[in-house]
Amino acid sequence: MVRNPTRRTALVDAAIEVLARDGARGLTFRAVDQEARVPNGTASNYFASRDDLLRQVGEHIHVRLTPDAQRLAETMSRPPDKSLVVRLLQELLERLQVDRTGYLALLELRLEATRRPELQAALTKTISDNLEQNIQFHLDAGLPGDRTTVVSLYLAMSGLMVERLTLPDVLPEEEMNKLISALVDRT
Repeated sequence: MVRNPTRRTALVDAAIEVLARDGARGLTFRAVDQEARVPNGTASNYFASRDDLLRQVGEHIHVRLTPDAQRLAETMSRPPDKSLVVRLLQELLERLQVDRTGYLALLELRLEATRRPELQAALTKTISDNLEQNIQFHLDAGLPGDRTTVVSLYLAMSGLMVERLTLPDVLPEEEMNKLISALVDRT
């Protein structure tokens, strides 16, 4: 396999775009090559199989959705109270709306994982690790609540994000911040 990390990342980003737009069935090496605007056959030089590509997409999506370190540091300079938790969740939703395709691709991966045990195992590990990091971040920052609080917010926000990114007209934009505040108040 070829080892140009910049090209590999560009191909994985292209795969995310294809996955979000065309679904798992549309994710082919040729489609990735076309999306990345590289010669046909390039993706197959970087990924051993379609399963390998799917696994790497699952790992990379979380990199794309990670908050900007400087913005996170600015946000975390506030007192560790419920209003800070609200702000963190609002920023999460903002990031996902900016990189809508990243989250939609993750939803496609989750569905595909129901049919591919290897992908399910890899995605379970990636998402479990990410959730554990979020729990530890919350606890280390001294934010209100415990592990159950963070898991509850994770599950509630997951549903809210699916709703917002797939059927944005169900809940008006102005209602979103009220819902996030209500979620935090109830945990």
